[in-house]
Amino acid sequence: MKIVVLDAATLDLPDGAWNGLRALGELVLHPLTPHDARMIAERCAGAEIVMTNKVHLDAATLAELPALKLISVLATGHNVIDSKAARAKGVTVCNAPGYSTPAVVQHTVALILKCFNRVTLHNDSVHAGDWVRSPRFAYWKTPLREIAGRTVGIIGWGAIGSRVGEVMHVMGASVLANSRSRRNAPTWKSFAWADIGEIFERADIVSLHCPQTHHNAQFVNAALLARMKPDALFVNTARGGLVDEPALAAALRAGRPGMAALDVVAREPMAHDCPLLGLPNCIITPHLAWASEEARLRLLGITEANVRAFLAGQPQHVVN
Repeated sequence: MKIVVLDAATLDLPDGAWNGLRALGELVLHPLTPHDARMIAERCAGAEIVMTNKVHLDAATLAELPALKLISVLATGHNVIDSKAARAKGVTVCNAPGYSTPAVVQHTVALILKCFNRVTLHNDSVHAGDWVRSPRFAYWKTPLREIAGRTVGIIGWGAIGSRVGEVMHVMGASVLANSRSRRNAPTWKSFAWADIGEIFERADIVSLHCPQTHHNAQFVNAALLARMKPDALFVNTARGGLVDEPALAAALRAGRPGMAALDVVAREPMAHDCPLLGLPNCIITPHLAWASEEARLRLLGITEANVRAFLAGQPQHVVN
């Protein structure tokens, strides 16, 4: 059995981490594969199992792969696969749910704390000698703020969003949440469901944790951003395509919201002309919220379990 991994370098794990899959068949690891239809088809030729993180497998490519039986996506999101075409060909598509929840929650909170405590600003100041020259035992270059007493708005109350909300609650914030299902509401008195417009208008921190669909692409637009408080913080560790980036850039320049903290942008890797690049009140990390070492190892473990379950005739985490 031939197993092909199209972009193994996205996990950046030592070669030995793949030994569990090697035990199941002939494993071919490609560090990265360009988005070239001919090359993708050539690399997948003869494979019964294909794994991909960001390489797209569309209907035309799938039509050229008669041996293919399983696609195991090295991620939770599976929009890189034409699942309908795969189902029509009898190809099972699996994903890896839940592997990154602790990491994304932690990174989201880190972005929020960075903006409220301005740690990097003051670290740089100290190393530049400002504390050595200061006549006072303590100083601050900008006002510091507390999360306690603030209102945090969570868009998407799934595993990640609800845990971010829980951390904010423990730190003393009130939580407004928006979810289509409105399930799993906590019992805190400081929690309430709210519509999206109300959240953007009332919250001091708005954090996105919803999947991107055809229905909500760029829903964070100029009209919604204009409803935010001037000192509010907008956080996105979900998907860059949820945001109208030129509108966010214009809003940040106008000071409403006061800051943004992002781990994702619409085009990744970031384009040189991304309108958010270089804005002083916009913190951007390179889509690494999911990428703790522990999370990457969990991802590979779930993927190996997907293959074993499929070979045993009991496929798990099927998304098509």
